[in-house]
Amino acid sequence: MSLKSTLSSFWNTVSRPATTISLGVISLGGFITGIIFWGGFNTAMEFTNTEEFCVSCHAMRDNVYVELQSTVHWENRTGVRATCPDCHVPHEWTNKVARKMQASKEVWAAVFGTINTREKFEARRAELAKHEWARLEANNSLECRNCHDYDSMDWDAMSAEARFYMEPAAALNTGCIECHKGIAHHLPDNVAVGSPAMAKLENKANSGSVSVGEDYFAIRDIPVYESAEGSEPVGNLTLGAAVEILDETGDRVQVALKAWRKDKGFGRVIFDEFGHNIRVAVLSKDTAQNADLVKASAPQTDEATGLDWAPVTVTLWSDKQGYVDEIDELWTVAEESYAANCSTCHAQPDPDHFGTNSWPAQFNGMVGFTNMDEAQANLVLTYLQKHSADYGGSH
Repeated sequence: MSLKSTLSSFWNTVSRPATTISLGVISLGGFITGIIFWGGFNTAMEFTNTEEFCVSCHAMRDNVYVELQSTVHWENRTGVRATCPDCHVPHEWTNKVARKMQASKEVWAAVFGTINTREKFEARRAELAKHEWARLEANNSLECRNCHDYDSMDWDAMSAEARFYMEPAAALNTGCIECHKGIAHHLPDNVAVGSPAMAKLENKANSGSVSVGEDYFAIRDIPVYESAEGSEPVGNLTLGAAVEILDETGDRVQVALKAWRKDKGFGRVIFDEFGHNIRVAVLSKDTAQNADLVKASAPQTDEATGLDWAPVTVTLWSDKQGYVDEIDELWTVAEESYAANCSTCHAQPDPDHFGTNSWPAQFNGMVGFTNMDEAQANLVLTYLQKHSADYGGSH
């Protein structure tokens, strides 16, 4: 066979459409292409699923990432740290892809500077938080449960307080986010919604309509002065303080507070009743030691603690605003706030479930997981103390 014929035959072979080897070649080529595509796709997926990628956007790095570093999810006794994707990206592949597609809006926000300043971020914090809360509520806190599982919890190793709340939550299979909003990032300032009833009460208290000789109740902290002309406060009455109006001069009233204080130190903190740690006033050192303004009687010993308590009558001046004549109006608002904020996660304890002096620790341990502002929290705590087991549940 001539060289020309050989070359022609070879060319006809390589240029002729594949017949017997076509399926193998196509399959192999498709397999290799698939590996390359999948490897590239998975590498890109994992790259975007790292904390470094999340905080490469300064809107995240300068805001929520900084907040995370002050929480138990960043540093704890077990040395386990949760990263951004641990909490915000599902572990299952299909859910992860869906979440990545959803997150494309975040790329859009980064490109167009929607939240590229602290002010812009804070303005939209509530909206962003509600979206994430809704996602976690919908999947029953799936990402949280990758680490926290009710079946793996050692109830005996928990504090009595934690067990009190966690066991009912486990029985109901309650999602973590229901109770633990704000555990990794700051709660939005504008999420807490004030009570309309409290606003109505505030309007009444701010009217300044009081009468000499009548009893009133403070609905918030009220600055007090040593005289009607005083310009510098010497302390304040606290929420729930019961006073009698003794005199009235211009916009000021003279009030008398009959209460108790512990017979030690300077006696600056004034309490509502003997043996009960319910503050009704805090005074400066000099005022607390002024026998003309704070008249103390013989002390009595609290057998439960061994502390001596002295009955006192505090006579000072304050502005007219901040008082109401019916304490039950205040308790109604407090009861509504307690039910609204503390029953979404579990059945809230009845007020008489704890004693007066036990309520602060119980309440302060959980109030951070609600959207109550400081004023609401103080109101609810005072209500719980005033309706505790020491008062038979009603006061």
